[in-house]
Amino acid sequence: MDQSLVFDIDLIRRYDKSGPRYTSYPTAVQFHEGFGEADYRACAAATHDEPLLRPLSLYFHIPFCDTLCFYCACNKIATKNRAHAVPYLEDLHREIALQGALFDRGRVVEQLHWGGGTPTFISHEQMAALMGQTRRHFTLRDDDGGEYSIEIDPREVQPDTIRFLRDLGFNRMSMGVQDFDVRVQRAVNRIQTEEQTFAVLAQAREAGFKSVSVDLIYGLPFQSVDSFGRTVEKVIAAGPDRLSVFNYAHLPELFKPQRRIKAEDLPAPAEKLAILQQTIEQLTAAGYVYIGMDHFARPDDELAVAQREGSLYRNFQGYSTHAECDLVGLGVTAISMVGPSYAQNVKETGDYRRLLGEGRLPLYRGIRLDGDDLLRREVITRLICNFELDFAAIEAAHGIVFRDYFADELESLQGMAADGLLRLEPGVIRVNPAGRLLIRNICMVFDRYLRERQSPQRFSRVI
Repeated sequence: MDQSLVFDIDLIRRYDKSGPRYTSYPTAVQFHEGFGEADYRACAAATHDEPLLRPLSLYFHIPFCDTLCFYCACNKIATKNRAHAVPYLEDLHREIALQGALFDRGRVVEQLHWGGGTPTFISHEQMAALMGQTRRHFTLRDDDGGEYSIEIDPREVQPDTIRFLRDLGFNRMSMGVQDFDVRVQRAVNRIQTEEQTFAVLAQAREAGFKSVSVDLIYGLPFQSVDSFGRTVEKVIAAGPDRLSVFNYAHLPELFKPQRRIKAEDLPAPAEKLAILQQTIEQLTAAGYVYIGMDHFARPDDELAVAQREGSLYRNFQGYSTHAECDLVGLGVTAISMVGPSYAQNVKETGDYRRLLGEGRLPLYRGIRLDGDDLLRREVITRLICNFELDFAAIEAAHGIVFRDYFADELESLQGMAADGLLRLEPGVIRVNPAGRLLIRNICMVFDRYLRERQSPQRFSRVI
C-alpha cells in the first residue's frame, strides 16, 4: 500500500471546515439517555450467543492531574491532594467487579489502556491494586502478547516508575510533550524539560517497552514555524516509535481552562498551516509514515503494518490493531462499545459514586446501532484506516448493492474526485495522498446524521 502524503495548501483551505473525528460512528452527538443499563446488559449478554467469543479491550479513565494544562479539553480533576484519588479508585474497583460479571472469563483481554487525566498521578501501590482487581474480574494475558498501554506524564515519573509499570504488565506507553519552547510552555501552564522527557524514553527502552509514542500540539500560543520545528527536530532525534501531532482547537466557550489562553497570542491561520506542513515534511524525511488523523509511525510499527495489510482499526483510544474486540470503558465519561452499541458513563464523580453505591452500572447515555449504522460505520472505518474502500467486501458483509445504496454519496464524491482528493475506480474508492489530511471530509459524505442534520453539531476543524 502507498502510505505517502501530499500537503496541498489550496485543497486544505478549500476543505478546512468542522467535522467529527470518527472515533465512533454514530458519534457521541447521537448518544441519548433513552439507552440505559438494561440495554447495555442485554447487548453484553447477546455477545455470548455468537459462534465465537470476541476478546475484550479495557479502557480505564483516571481523571486526576497535578497541574492544569490550559489547552486541555479532557475530563479531568486538577488537584495537588493525592488523597482525592482514594474514593475514586474504590468506586473504580466496584465498577470493575460489576462489568467483569457480564463477560465470560474465556474472553481474553487483548488490549488494555489507562488514560486520563494522568494515570501516573496515583501511587505505585494504587496502580498495583487496580491491576490486581482487574485480574480478579477479567482474564488478562499472562504473556507479553497483549497491547497494554498507559499514558505517562514525564513530570510524574519517579526513578523506578517505568520499570514498575513494565513489571505490572504494560508494554506500550504514550507521553505528552506538546512543545519544548519555554515561552509556549509558560503560556499553557505545562513546564516540562527535555531532560525529563528523554530520560523517560530512555528508561522505557531499557525496560523493554515495545512502543513509545509522543504527543505534540500545534496551534498553541507563541508557536512559529521555526520554534515548533526545533521541537520536532529534537523529538525525531530521540526516535519514538509513534507521534501524534494534534491541532489545538481553541474553544474557550466550551472548555473553561482555555479561557486563560489569549486568542491574540495564537499563531495566525496561515502560520498554523505552515507549522503543520513543515512538521509533515520533517517527519516524512525522517522515515515516519502518516497513519491518519494526526498519527505518524515508523514503517515497521504495528500500526503501519496493519494499515498496509488492511487490518487497522479505530476506536475511542485512536488507531488500533484489535478490530475484533468488544471495548469496555471504566471510570467517569468512559465509553464502551459492546455488540451493536455504545454506552457512556456519567461525567461527575459524585454521580459515579452514587450509582455504584446502589449496585448499578454508572451509565447515563448510549445508543443501539441499527443496520444502517453498522454499515456506515464499516464504510467510515475502512476509509479512515486504510484510505480505500472495496465495494465487494461491503456488499458481502451487509447484503447490499453498494452503488444503489450509496448512490447519493457517490454523486457527492464526484466533486472531491475532480479536486484530486480521491479516485472513483470500478468497485473501489481510493484516497489520494493529497486527500489523506482531509479524510474526515470524505467520511462525512457517508455520515447519515450529518446529511440529515438531526441535531446541532459542535466539532473541531479538520485541520
